[in-house]
Amino acid sequence: MAAEDTREIFLPILSVIDLTSLEGTDSDETIRVLCRKAIHFGELGLPVPAAVCVFSPFISTARRELSGSGINIATVAGGFPHGQIPLQAKLEEVSFALDQGSDEIDIVFSRGTFLSGNYQQVFDEIALVREYCQASTLKVILETGELRSPELIAKASDLALQAGADFIKTSTGKIPEGATEEGVKIIIDQIRRFYECTGVKRGIKPAGGISEPEQALAFYQLVAATLGKEWLSKERFRLGASRLAGKLADKILLESE
Repeated sequence: MAAEDTREIFLPILSVIDLTSLEGTDSDETIRVLCRKAIHFGELGLPVPAAVCVFSPFISTARRELSGSGINIATVAGGFPHGQIPLQAKLEEVSFALDQGSDEIDIVFSRGTFLSGNYQQVFDEIALVREYCQASTLKVILETGELRSPELIAKASDLALQAGADFIKTSTGKIPEGATEEGVKIIIDQIRRFYECTGVKRGIKPAGGISEPEQALAFYQLVAATLGKEWLSKERFRLGASRLAGKLADKILLESE
């Protein structure tokens, strides 16, 4: 692959990454380092990530570090990664994140409730979070690896879209099975159907286990081929990753030498 081709192919992918750190060892200092890494891409003449994704205690730290950078702050909420906390606690966590200045909220889908067949309860929960988020971006994490069939992934996607999700996100990254081509295809199909019925374009965020540029490229090309190139902006397509951005930058800069 020629150097020009490498840049043309991989540069846009950098701009749709949610650069993520969701570890028990996170601290103010590690988040400062993460934010500086995000900004440094721009200093190298590369696109900066769409967002930095952190736990809610670190929003204020990220806000200070990212001020003026154009990089959003995303926060996981709703009892990440399992979602097994009371609804009121979920709403308080979302409210706290928004009060702290988070631009985007990634909530976990209540898989246990959904798999028990309590679909209306799950819908109501997402819809209520949607009300709290108002104009902020809401991403709903399905954790597709814990859903038992393509039919359930499709139903969960449709339910989340109907309840007001701006993005459907595949995975938390906290179980062995992250984003898969099969799962992403199913979600894409539901997003396309939702658009055909409503005229509203909703987004998709593959996440979990995406660490290599070639993996990211495969998802990028899949979205382009099935939803269209108009879905490739950060407003409708994200990739959740912790190591991917650095590998992409290294690949682009190496090929440019």
